[in-house]
Amino acid sequence: MASSLDEDNHWVTDLENALLEECSATDIYCICKGKPLPDHLRAEVWQICLDVRDKGNQLDHFNEVFDLPNQTALREDCTNFVSKLGNEDEDKIQVTSDLESIITFYCKSRNVPYSKNNGWIEMLLPILTLKVPKSTIYNLFEAIHDTFIPQSSSKDGNAFHILRLLLLYHDPELCSFLDTRKITPSSYCLKWFHSLFASTCTLEVVINMWDYYFQQSDPFFIFFLSLIMIINARDQIVSMKNENVDKIINSLSNMPFGLEADDVSDFCSLAQYYALKTPTSFKNELMQTIYNGRSESLISVSQALCLPVSVHELVENIARDSTNIDAVRFFLVDCRPVDHYNAGHLPTAFHLDCNLMLQEPTAFATAVQGLLSAQKQALAHNSKAGGEHLCFLGSGRNEEDQYTHMVVASFLQKHTQYVSLLTGGYIALHDYFSDNLNYFQEHNPKNCIVCAPNYEKGQDQTSAKSGHSTDLLGKISAAMKLKSAEVTGKLIDYIVNPNNSPVQERHVSSSDRLGKRYRDVAPVFSIDDDNENIAAIKQIEDEDQHEVVQLNAYLNSPEVIQHFACQEVNLNGFMYKSHLLVTDSQLIVLREMSNKKGSAELIVKRPLSAIVKITARKRHPELITFKYGLLDGEHLKISDMDRFLIPNAELATKVISDQILKQLKPSDG
Repeated sequence: MASSLDEDNHWVTDLENALLEECSATDIYCICKGKPLPDHLRAEVWQICLDVRDKGNQLDHFNEVFDLPNQTALREDCTNFVSKLGNEDEDKIQVTSDLESIITFYCKSRNVPYSKNNGWIEMLLPILTLKVPKSTIYNLFEAIHDTFIPQSSSKDGNAFHILRLLLLYHDPELCSFLDTRKITPSSYCLKWFHSLFASTCTLEVVINMWDYYFQQSDPFFIFFLSLIMIINARDQIVSMKNENVDKIINSLSNMPFGLEADDVSDFCSLAQYYALKTPTSFKNELMQTIYNGRSESLISVSQALCLPVSVHELVENIARDSTNIDAVRFFLVDCRPVDHYNAGHLPTAFHLDCNLMLQEPTAFATAVQGLLSAQKQALAHNSKAGGEHLCFLGSGRNEEDQYTHMVVASFLQKHTQYVSLLTGGYIALHDYFSDNLNYFQEHNPKNCIVCAPNYEKGQDQTSAKSGHSTDLLGKISAAMKLKSAEVTGKLIDYIVNPNNSPVQERHVSSSDRLGKRYRDVAPVFSIDDDNENIAAIKQIEDEDQHEVVQLNAYLNSPEVIQHFACQEVNLNGFMYKSHLLVTDSQLIVLREMSNKKGSAELIVKRPLSAIVKITARKRHPELITFKYGLLDGEHLKISDMDRFLIPNAELATKVISDQILKQLKPSDG
């Protein structure tokens, strides 16, 4: 028994010997393997891991003037916090003074304000237990704050968008549940990030967690600790589906309180496992943005559809030994049009033509089944092309990637695990291999969109346009011969019940004029099924500055008949939290501004009379498309479109249809 105990404690002796020499955080981790540190060695180990052992006394530069704009609030917070500790009164006075001095000097030296509940005071408590000089306490606090606390962890910061993307990657169903209830990570884990869990765990748990954390020397570890906290509580969260949002948020926020000291090792090991099962390039791309507060990253995290993967990581992944079962292995899905794929592709890529999703949904579903089967077989044979993790590849151009994003969204909607998107698409890949294009299979410079930038898009989509588009125009032309009365009587019934309605592909006759009110242009109503080709419709996001309005003032305007919370869906795949407003004559869209609470951008303001088509997808009844245009002779000319994901789509389409029909009635007589 004694021999086993000596063997268990042998690492402590190794650590003591290492501390007598020059050693690094990596050396310490190799010895300790993340285990809780002995109390008598913790202070020295933390200083080595945080690289402050030779930092010196920075407080010598403090002029002892306590004159922050909110100094009174800081002093009160320090006093209230220390009063809850079990120290003697004399000790409390000294601790309070030290806390105020350290935070005041930090604010002054960094020119940052102090704000209540920012986690700083709680974060200092574990450091105080080390019983080290005040100057060392300051150095440790500064290093922890600067190295491990995300600088963009404000309520709308990138840190929380990243956590959501990680949850979407590993547990898309749970992420979808929280998204549906509009519960964002910032609403429940702000304190986790601000204090490195010091505000939400017992002191012993925090100290043990920090022992592991600092040995890792990985700032991003906070994201995986938070991820495990959420995933471990998935059953509890889902069981609260009928509870109000505030109760769910409160339950989520308090989850760390349930951790016990004995749980920390398993908790951290599980977080480490999830980190190994996650693509890593997003960390490199976002390190400066998250931890240094810079805005240099090319990745727009707040609007990212899923976790981004860099070209460098993908290429390294393909070349990596496939026998390491714990490492991330990608199954590459090339979603470009078939002509693009045939003009050059990676040899390990599975082709899934994104055009099929809109043109031939049945064929697309079959192709997806083929993809999943191919993935399964590749894994079974330990193929270089095999991997659990789906990495989708687009062209790198908006005109094609709008459809790639729709394909990715369809996988996410089905709660497919491990979904990522290659940053920059094929163009970025082509640039990466510019000195060795032989890496691509069947590369054809004449048809390659990079080698031949003037290659016409129309040539790319020959298969998309041939037969199908001509046939669609033929249907429209034939449908123009129907009477308006035949359509208007059944319009609402179709929109509300798109799967049951016999009215499909029906239009107002070009002979039915509606008077001067519409400048002699008849609105044309058309209800489309899932097979409609919208490839020719081009939506361009207005690059100009949109008008900023007060959201509540607009929503409560007497002119607004009804408004609906929705997601505005751009053809580039991005979704924006928005509101759809209906007046007696207009359709208005306000997009919420994440950086200006209560404000919104006026994105769309269109006359209802311009709506010529309303599309409700059979497979996605909440995805509603409004198309605008006019009649050009006997042909319907679509000029623009808006697409929305509307939870209350049935009521929204009915209200809008009612208003359109009211405008038709005066001219019916």
